[in-house]
Amino acid sequence: MPVMASRGGSRRRSMNEINMVPFIDVMLVLLIIFMVTAPMLTPSAVNVPSVGKGAKVPKVRADVIVEPGGSVVFKADGIERTVAVGQLGATASGWLKNQPEDTPILISADKNVSYDQVMQAMSELQKAGVARVALAVKAAN
Repeated sequence: MPVMASRGGSRRRSMNEINMVPFIDVMLVLLIIFMVTAPMLTPSAVNVPSVGKGAKVPKVRADVIVEPGGSVVFKADGIERTVAVGQLGATASGWLKNQPEDTPILISADKNVSYDQVMQAMSELQKAGVARVALAVKAAN
């Protein structure tokens, strides 16, 4: 609704202009607040856990090596088998039938292997019902 201003008593005309002063005041206050608080914010960083030796190394384990070409090598009991990623779960569950319940399977991959290939191998092992899946890492010097 337009505001009516009176001049000289009987004549009224509407004011068609918006008062910008309160808007500018609010914007300047917000600008000052952001300028003061911006240096106080810490940049977001991902804190990656450090790698150390485990408390105890499992005596029995299987190794899954993901190779850059997409093939997977399943190593257990001194025997190496190259299998397709889709057959990894069946191979692992067949080997785990004769092992203790909490026997781990360790996934290793070259740094040139894509993350997707490693996750496919992990997914196949989890679909097969493998309880303990671990990722091998190289300790930083």
